[in-house]
Amino acid sequence: MSATNDAHDNAHDATLPALPLRDAAGHKGTFGSVLVIGGCAHSPRLMLGGVMLAARGALRAGTGRVIAAVPEPLAHEALLMLPEATVIALPVDEHGVLHASKAAEALDSAMIAASAIVVGPALGTSEAAGKVVMRLVALGNRPLVIDADAIRLFASHRDAARDLRGTAIFTPHGGEALALAQLLQLDIDLDSRTARAHSATSLAQLLGAVVVLKGAGTVTSDGLNTWRCDRGNAALATGGSGDVLAGVVAAMLAQFGGKQAVSSELCVGALVALAVEIHARAGDLWRDAHGDAGALAHEFADLIPQVMREMRAR
Repeated sequence: MSATNDAHDNAHDATLPALPLRDAAGHKGTFGSVLVIGGCAHSPRLMLGGVMLAARGALRAGTGRVIAAVPEPLAHEALLMLPEATVIALPVDEHGVLHASKAAEALDSAMIAASAIVVGPALGTSEAAGKVVMRLVALGNRPLVIDADAIRLFASHRDAARDLRGTAIFTPHGGEALALAQLLQLDIDLDSRTARAHSATSLAQLLGAVVVLKGAGTVTSDGLNTWRCDRGNAALATGGSGDVLAGVVAAMLAQFGGKQAVSSELCVGALVALAVEIHARAGDLWRDAHGDAGALAHEFADLIPQVMREMRAR
């Protein structure tokens, strides 16, 4: 199957909506809760930074509460990295690998309070992690941002697309997009701006999801509409930058997803595209102050409140 012009011809380039105003009388419950699931506590990949960067991005983008669900051996360090987060310790076996069924029980409790979920940052690619991802995919009871390792795990399951339920957002870079395309038996082209838009649209249509095809000129598509981001720069090409974006995406959904009912402009795809714009503008702010190299991903997260203030002022 090819990512032909026909797929994109059925979509149209959409205009980015204005960033919604924040409720001046709101409390933390008003602005939703984001659950971020990730981290890996077993050899050879001991990882925690990605999940905490996503959590930081969600908080900086204005969600009222973040719950970070990480393997139990990493829970203490997670609290030290981001004391503003609530941390859920996911059970592991004697090797530090997630215990799939017990982790599912812990996540079921955490999901009760969640408005949106991110899964994948620093998660690793163990069999147990794959079971966690596919269970979330099949549940479909909260908007689900599928990022990083979770994309690879999803793409490794032969019938994964058939199991996809609810509102899902995939945030692949080029290599992850190719993995999704292979799953879907889709031929995609990432070499030009136009080809990237066609590819994002084709992936979104076949998955029945929103796809954020990351890279220079990030494209967001829900299969019907396409949003192109012309902002951003090479400073964003650093480890953890995509994790921050995943958190911002979830924060937009947690805060404003309910506004879809009163404004067609605030569909899921548009909210995701707003998150992409915010993240890119944060990168531009950093570049204007420091140049196009040497950024740390948490610095983009910390510029997000300024970006959102400026966007609302306009």
